[in-house]
Amino acid sequence: MGGKGKRPGVGAAVFFTLAMALGAYFTFAAVQGDYGLFRRMEIDAATRSLERERIELEAQVAALENKTHRLSDSYLDLDLLDQQARSVLGLVRADEVIFD
Repeated sequence: MGGKGKRPGVGAAVFFTLAMALGAYFTFAAVQGDYGLFRRMEIDAATRSLERERIELEAQVAALENKTHRLSDSYLDLDLLDQQARSVLGLVRADEVIFD
């Protein structure tokens, strides 16, 4: 019976070191990489922000479409026309008094 002990060889140490390094690299890439979890959270937050902005813009477009329809030739809202003439053109009636 030889004097050889049951020590693991250098190859096993290199294998486990390499396996640990690769595992650490892939874990880091999965969390911090271009396609990792943090990037995914940033994209999700940007998506939610853009969705809110889209909803606000759709509401503004709907309001402007309503206003445009109310000032069109087929349907004329006289109150809106009067309001626009006063605010944009600064018009007043002859019988009105203006206080500054």
